[in-house]
Amino acid sequence: MTSDEEAIRALVATWMAASKAGDLETLSWLMADDVLFMVPGQAPFDKEAFLKATRNMRDLRIEGASEIEELKILGDWAYMRNRLTVTVLTEDGEPTLRRSGYTLSILRKEPDGRWVLARDANLLGKQS
Repeated sequence: MTSDEEAIRALVATWMAASKAGDLETLSWLMADDVLFMVPGQAPFDKEAFLKATRNMRDLRIEGASEIEELKILGDWAYMRNRLTVTVLTEDGEPTLRRSGYTLSILRKEPDGRWVLARDANLLGKQS
């Protein structure tokens, strides 16, 4: 495994931990300033909208699992196909939503050497 691949896998692990902890500062640091998120039924949205939506979920807890199924590094760019499961829980631990499916992410290596999320197409569907 190359150091870039290790760094990208660490980014994913950090993202999952920060999501669970509600750590917006870390999530923000893992995203490019010009990041775009694409989800079914919505126009693409930016970093500010992502952080605002996450901030609005402060009374909820997020748990999830991520499995990278494909990762290709092309210089300072990479793409990743990932299987993701996310459960949103109330403060008392009651699940309110469960989604599962695939994401296709584009990552970019910044001038300081760290990898960040540049584009994310989230294809998660609701589960009962």
